[in-house]
Amino acid sequence: MTKNNCRVYLVDDDAEMRASTTQWLELAGHEVRVFVDAPSALAEIDADLDGVVVTDVRMPKMDGMSFLARLTALDADLPVILVTAHGDVQMAVEAMRRGAYDFIEKPFEPERLLDILQRAGEKRRLVLENRELRRRLDGPGNLEQRLIGNCPGIRRLREEILDIAATDAPVLIQGETGTGKEVVARCLHEYSTRKQGRYVAVNCGAVPESMYESELFGYEKGAFTGADKRRIGRFEYAHGGTLFLDEIGTMPLPLQVKVLRALQEREVVRIGGNEPQAVDLRLISATNADLQAECAAGRFRRDLYYRINVVELRVPPLRERGGDILLLFDYFCARAAETYRRPAPPLQPAAAGRLMAHDWPGNVRELKNIAERYVLSSLSGEQRLAAVLGGARQVASETPRAGLQELLRQYERQLLEQSLARHRGDIQAVLDELGLPRRTLNEKMSRHQLDRRNFLMDGESS
Repeated sequence: MTKNNCRVYLVDDDAEMRASTTQWLELAGHEVRVFVDAPSALAEIDADLDGVVVTDVRMPKMDGMSFLARLTALDADLPVILVTAHGDVQMAVEAMRRGAYDFIEKPFEPERLLDILQRAGEKRRLVLENRELRRRLDGPGNLEQRLIGNCPGIRRLREEILDIAATDAPVLIQGETGTGKEVVARCLHEYSTRKQGRYVAVNCGAVPESMYESELFGYEKGAFTGADKRRIGRFEYAHGGTLFLDEIGTMPLPLQVKVLRALQEREVVRIGGNEPQAVDLRLISATNADLQAECAAGRFRRDLYYRINVVELRVPPLRERGGDILLLFDYFCARAAETYRRPAPPLQPAAAGRLMAHDWPGNVRELKNIAERYVLSSLSGEQRLAAVLGGARQVASETPRAGLQELLRQYERQLLEQSLARHRGDIQAVLDELGLPRRTLNEKMSRHQLDRRNFLMDGESS
């Protein structure tokens, strides 16, 4: 296809209309995929669909307006063109209000639809190109951009991820709530040989007990009341990729037996079915509980524990990460400032000390929330941080775990690290930014054991 053509997902219950529209779209150079109804099209459409949807409005099973609602919920930027012989101005206005790219009434000139498709296809290409650029900037090209931090625990975690990602060994990620266990799981997938496969995440704590089996293993049509079509479970859906079971310690005991069997036999049987379905996947699990204690209490099966815990990774809580607190706060403030189009006021030393002294029971998730509220706050100076941390009284009552000298030392090191990282080890740029004499900067870098070579761009000599 040329840049003026696109992939068209054509949905229409009228066989003659499907055939004629397909014929002249293909003659115009478009690639056409045809569907007789909206549900069958939805089964083939995902959030990064490389194409444009053209759909009739009056259809059985699901009408075009309902179909449009499902598509915009999946991807608000997906171009959807509605076609109907029963349209009117009111329907056209409503369709556009609900997110349709355009609206066309039957009968219509083929050239009109081709013109709309050209514009819609170009818009879609730009959207997907921007998303790909964002993925490259935020994606797995640099693990340090995904797992931000310089504390020993995070550096060790990055090394462990790179060491085991290419294997299919089951991994159990241990960490408190909010520490970033799912970020670790995604990194394992994105650095693995299965990165082209699906990454399927299941929050075990959010699945009702009555739905566990159907959610994980799927069901056949007619397996129970309401099962009007076959549903593929998460195990099958992750075939060829990675299955992430978050908060696996909350899984009911009866389901643990079935999960263990599925992992051992590498197959599942859908509810209401007889034929086993082969599954080839890499399992990553996560928990904020002590699973050995859960095993001792009889709430978690030891045989399943040993099956999922071939490799164990620990994500340190934020209170153990020292200067990473300021680094992460700076990062989240910058992202929030970009998202909300608001300035991110720099932290004063006293405010930085308060951040370092906070206990962070919600870990990185709490810090991200505080950073966003800090950027959005209308208060000024020290009041801003005091307010978002829960009020000046609460902040003042917190007892620092380290003395003032240690807090200032950590803050100074963090400022140096951030400046060196920002300027890729360019000492002159760091001197200009921090306003320091060369000798003073050298002394401080020596005291904090900072080496500019660790901040150079790849391939640059020291």
